[in-house]
Amino acid sequence: MDVGELLSFKPEQTPKRPSDFERDQQNDDDDEHSPEPAARSQPPKKVNRTEQSVSARGIPALPTNEPQISEEERLNILKFVETEEPDGEVLDEGGLKRMLLLFEKRVLKNQEMRIKFPDSAEKFMESEIELNDAIQELHAVATVPDLYPLLVELNGVASLLDLLSHQNSDISVAVVNLLQELTDVDILHESLDGTETLIEALRNQQAAGLLVQNLERLDESVKEEADGVHNTLAIFENLIEVKADIAKEVAEQGLLQWILKRLRAKMPFDANKLYCSEMLSILVQDTNANRITLGNIDGIDVLLQQLAAYKRHDPSSAEEQEFMENLFNSLCSALMAKENREKFLKGEGLQLMNLMLREKKLSRNGSLKVLDHAMAGPDGRDNCNKFVDILGLRTIFPLFMKTPKRSKKRLLSTDEHEEHIVSIIASMLRNCKGSQRQRLLSKFTENDFEKVERLMELHRKYLDKVEAMDREIDQELRNNEDEEQDDDMVYVKRLSGGLFTLQLVDYVILEISCTDVVKQRVLKILNLHNGSMKMIRNVMREYAGNLGDANDSDWREQEQSHILQLIDRF
Repeated sequence: MDVGELLSFKPEQTPKRPSDFERDQQNDDDDEHSPEPAARSQPPKKVNRTEQSVSARGIPALPTNEPQISEEERLNILKFVETEEPDGEVLDEGGLKRMLLLFEKRVLKNQEMRIKFPDSAEKFMESEIELNDAIQELHAVATVPDLYPLLVELNGVASLLDLLSHQNSDISVAVVNLLQELTDVDILHESLDGTETLIEALRNQQAAGLLVQNLERLDESVKEEADGVHNTLAIFENLIEVKADIAKEVAEQGLLQWILKRLRAKMPFDANKLYCSEMLSILVQDTNANRITLGNIDGIDVLLQQLAAYKRHDPSSAEEQEFMENLFNSLCSALMAKENREKFLKGEGLQLMNLMLREKKLSRNGSLKVLDHAMAGPDGRDNCNKFVDILGLRTIFPLFMKTPKRSKKRLLSTDEHEEHIVSIIASMLRNCKGSQRQRLLSKFTENDFEKVERLMELHRKYLDKVEAMDREIDQELRNNEDEEQDDDMVYVKRLSGGLFTLQLVDYVILEISCTDVVKQRVLKILNLHNGSMKMIRNVMREYAGNLGDANDSDWREQEQSHILQLIDRF
């Protein structure tokens, strides 16, 4: 008996004769406003509204003239219902074995019927329906991840992966849907042993390659197959979230190529295209091998072609805006591999980013981040010089002088915008030589040193932020004296609190102070606002001391030496 029946139960009553009024009501229930009878022995009993109400749980409220159950009894009933065993049996080892045996029989029967009647679909269709039903029944395994090792041991995973190449795409889509549920992250976290066994089995069976082959044949104009594409991408995302090193494997087995092909396809923007951009961003985010692979299969050109659509036009929806941001993030990650910097340069990526900055569309935010990544470090030297050659200084310095107001659509905050701008200028000062460097330095003497004034304004702003952050950290340390101080964590917190941008600003101050007229103006502004050269030197010594690049120790030593020379000159 369920809770509704328990709460609404009342003893059967002997039916009573309807009164004259009730008979009149039954005979004339269509006319609600008809005059009342001229005479009747007594007026009808007024109906209480609470008696007709239905509770939020869909249980009719008890009539007020019936005995009410107490609150304690009601809670006991609800507790009984919640703790009652479910009607269906929980899947156990025996149940899984029977289910897999039936599944294998259905697979064999379908194969036999297809071989026997290859040209008569009506004769093997029934076996196909039975096979599909058997696959649907296996969804119950996803509720008991502890049984995954037995599923693997009984060859269930291998049999399912074999069906990905089934002639009927509906069967392969059904398998994809099942695998997506089996690899759901929340379910995988419930059983460590089950997760390890399932993922190892999928890797050993080259599941990624089989899933990509299946993707190639799915027709996204059919809703079920489009859903199959979406669920396939979800399988890859689930696996990478649990084991990050799988990202390299799935890329090697063809997923990167398929994603680029799907992005290039002349198809309307949809959820699958958005998901492809998200997966691309995940694949190249932390895996350098995938970044290099992306460059080798013309991925940089594909990204630039896709982003070119947003040069003069904003995305038409929030989803498309997310798609554009995913492409920018993928490009930024790809440019962290030095092999892709040259491809970006040859693909005229600098020119595209420069145009985006000038057009003042939503793509401006992403283009700033891309330029920052393309020009940073010793590998950005060619891009820095080229940016000056294509008149990029005319674009970047107006943005340096005045930070655009942030709107709901423009997601970069003022601090983020200023960080990227100053980082780009610092990279150019570090990497540009000859005439390009002279053109850059001359910008700071234009219009009565207005850019030096702006630079010193940013120095004061971020110095105040860092001092406020230092006070906050000191207070936390005093409040938690017993806890051991982690110097690295404190330094990271200071960097995110404004120190990183302050270091970039002060680096630019040291670089441009190589000319006496600029240095005199810097000192004049410092004295005017009670600033000190000592503070700038201290910030830069800390910067030099924490400078690090594990991949290039020679560059690190050169950069430290260069910064210390600038400090001594200053």
